[in-house]
Amino acid sequence: MIKFGTDGWRAVIAEDFTFENVKKVAQSYVKFMKKKNKQSRIIVGYDTRFLSLRFAQTFTGVLCANGFKVRIFNQPLPTPCLCFGIKKYRFDGGIMITASHNPPEFNGIKIKTSQAAPASPKDTREVERLLGKERIKYIPYEEAERKELVKDIRLKKPYLSFLKSYIKFSSISKSKYRVLHDAMYGTGDSLLEEFFRNTSVRVTSFRKEKNPSFGGINPEPIPENILDTIKIMQNGKYDICLITDGDADRIGAVTPGGRFLNPGWILSLLLIHLVKNRGERGAVVKTISNSSLIEKIARDYGLNLYETPVGFKHIAEIMQKEDVLIGGEESGGIGFKGYIPERDGLLSGLLLLELMVYEDKSINEIIKEVEKKYGKFFYHRIDLYYPQNLKLKLFKKLSQNPFKKILGIKVVDIKDFDGIKFILQDGSWLLFRFSGTEPKLRIYCETDSQRKLSKILGFGKEFALGLK
Repeated sequence: MIKFGTDGWRAVIAEDFTFENVKKVAQSYVKFMKKKNKQSRIIVGYDTRFLSLRFAQTFTGVLCANGFKVRIFNQPLPTPCLCFGIKKYRFDGGIMITASHNPPEFNGIKIKTSQAAPASPKDTREVERLLGKERIKYIPYEEAERKELVKDIRLKKPYLSFLKSYIKFSSISKSKYRVLHDAMYGTGDSLLEEFFRNTSVRVTSFRKEKNPSFGGINPEPIPENILDTIKIMQNGKYDICLITDGDADRIGAVTPGGRFLNPGWILSLLLIHLVKNRGERGAVVKTISNSSLIEKIARDYGLNLYETPVGFKHIAEIMQKEDVLIGGEESGGIGFKGYIPERDGLLSGLLLLELMVYEDKSINEIIKEVEKKYGKFFYHRIDLYYPQNLKLKLFKKLSQNPFKKILGIKVVDIKDFDGIKFILQDGSWLLFRFSGTEPKLRIYCETDSQRKLSKILGFGKEFALGLK
């Protein structure tokens, strides 16, 4: 079954994600693009996953057979690098073969528009609707290459050059920071190391090798996947650790001493930096699952705030219509004004370094100052493999008989535009929603203490697992 979720189509390799199904999606994409009367100059990119290059070449074979002009990556590179290339060289769209942060057995397809944004839900529904509507045209990649219907495109250098122009590179490069970069075996590999080559910044790349099994972890920057990284950071050798996911469009961080800095915190710090230090203004966009700290800071600075369902495509839609300064998901995808309506893990990390330079303080000192001003925010998400037959039952029960109180704290508001979110009188909240990329129930919580966080999450987990 081919079904697009919050960020493209993802499926298990050799089950649903097969060469034939990739051809089917490619032909549907061709028909979709032709209906839009696009000139059809397309970039095709791929990550470090098992068979990603072969799947990219297969997709390219369908595009070439249908008369599209195609440029393909000459090496695995980040998804934001693809989007940068679409915008800089004015392509009509892009295809990225990646399953992002999913487990190693998955692969996937992300569709990017001529604006370098994720395809909208309306567009992916149309691609789904067109599946199997016309005969697949295909020529082998080697033949397309021989006939010069496809050429490679080298985006690494111009992409890194742009990142240097976006940040205050000269100041950061003199900082003598010791940076650990955990690439999680993904497309971030040694890019940060290369970026700061011949400067005073010392970057150590960790898990930069190509490893399609991702060392037995999911390439998602959350605590359970970075236990070794946290141990390294506990020795105080590095000023910060920056973590990028499988296709390097998401960011995570660990501070000296081993504190995991969740994406809500990262977005909050970058929001403060953009307004306070860079003097920028604009609206703020956050997903329903992201931290309330973001809302508090936006309100403090007098900025408009938009809240969307999970999935960066919803944020991107607003970024293309409104003057948005920053937008981000709880999963670590953050986009910025004056760039592309898409996430970029490397740029997010570089802006964290820029923040440290502007403030002339350690990341831990900056966090303490923010906590002193805005209070403490403790956030966590747990994922449960959840039987399909219980999904409807869970949400029916939560909708028809919503909690009035949670652990004795009154529920003062309920949001149900993506899952069901219970907002409590003391500012805590609990969210139940199903993943759009994996067969999982996600339970999110944020509150003002670690003890309360564990208790509320335990309450949510017990309720979900108690259904029969």
